[in-house]
Amino acid sequence: MAKVILTHEVSGLGVAGDVVEVKDGYARNFLMPRKLATAWSGGAEKQIEAMRKARRAKALESVEEAQAARDALQSAPVIVVAKAGESGRLFGAVTTADIAKAIGDRAVVDKRRIHLARPIKDLGDHEVEVGLHDGVSATVTVTVISAE
Repeated sequence: MAKVILTHEVSGLGVAGDVVEVKDGYARNFLMPRKLATAWSGGAEKQIEAMRKARRAKALESVEEAQAARDALQSAPVIVVAKAGESGRLFGAVTTADIAKAIGDRAVVDKRRIHLARPIKDLGDHEVEVGLHDGVSATVTVTVISAE
């Protein structure tokens, strides 16, 4: 088992500044190459405390912003344009990156905070959960229309 410090939020593992124990291969092959974590060391305590302090300060000011963003997102559906066949099936699938791009100027949303219950592979309306902040999430209606 390897002890690492998370530098970004990792779903199911923790948020930036958390010290977690993971399997060696997961740390070496996934977290560290993607710069999601750094190796833990005794001298890293100051770095951890600085990350936690920054996260607390950001959290206090962004709760109101997250609630405003939630209201903006839930007020109208998000429209995604995709190529589809005549039967309404998409050529491929709508990704979280596509949804984040379509949200655009309504709110700043990280594609990793968008949770799809299942892949979106057909035209129409779909419900998507978007995490905006700890305890603040929005249920957004994503309307997929044909590119024609």
